[in-house]
Amino acid sequence: MLFEPIRHRDKQDSILIVLHQERSTPGRVGQMLIEKGYRLDIRRPALGDALPASLSDHKGAVIFGGPMSANDPEPFIKSEIDWLKVPLREDKPFLGICLGAQMLSKHLGGKVQAHRDGKVEIGWYPLQTTEKGRLLMKHWPQMVYHFHREGFDLPHGAELLASGETYPNQAFRYGHNAWGLQFHAELTRAMMHSWVVRGAQRFSLPNAQAGSQHLEGRMMFDRPLRSWLSHFLDLVFDGQQHNVQQTSYATLPSA
Repeated sequence: MLFEPIRHRDKQDSILIVLHQERSTPGRVGQMLIEKGYRLDIRRPALGDALPASLSDHKGAVIFGGPMSANDPEPFIKSEIDWLKVPLREDKPFLGICLGAQMLSKHLGGKVQAHRDGKVEIGWYPLQTTEKGRLLMKHWPQMVYHFHREGFDLPHGAELLASGETYPNQAFRYGHNAWGLQFHAELTRAMMHSWVVRGAQRFSLPNAQAGSQHLEGRMMFDRPLRSWLSHFLDLVFDGQQHNVQQTSYATLPSA
């Protein structure tokens, strides 16, 4: 499924969008990419869509979140994790969000697991930026939105860009072009309302926030998060950073 850009770009400037449910959307990540002139090539491997053997016809790729775990045995989960060798090998921009970041970590040899005390991050939580994160972007949001029960190890050779209290690995960069975010900046207002309704049974989990706090937090914290996301997408898909030591994918230790 292709969505055309508002601003014209080269014919091959499309972004592969990987979603995990029939009704899932790329939210304002998709909206912003279209506004920036990209075409969206949306695939849903969980519903049988194939992922391309090469990203030669794409500028890059984004794998979004979902209710499943990167540790689940379903074939499409294992296939997506293995597919990550494509953007890494071809050095194409890749962004993993929540589940997508966990898949990236697992592909690179990291573990994906729940908090040792069973704590979750469901709601709004503080974000602490590392020095390396601040060198890449001056302004980061102080509060970000979460909806997850597992976290990921920082992969060998990756650089931590932001951390949190409960789950320390919140944003990382591997090499020049692979990025992972544990938090959600892509939610529109309609998406958040849907998540609050559909996910209400999870609000009783340790460290989770009540649904009213999700919506109140959006009014207080969403504007800087939205602004940050637009600049971050520019960094991922258009940025030229040369001050970060690159890790060779070919030399990564086996998991």
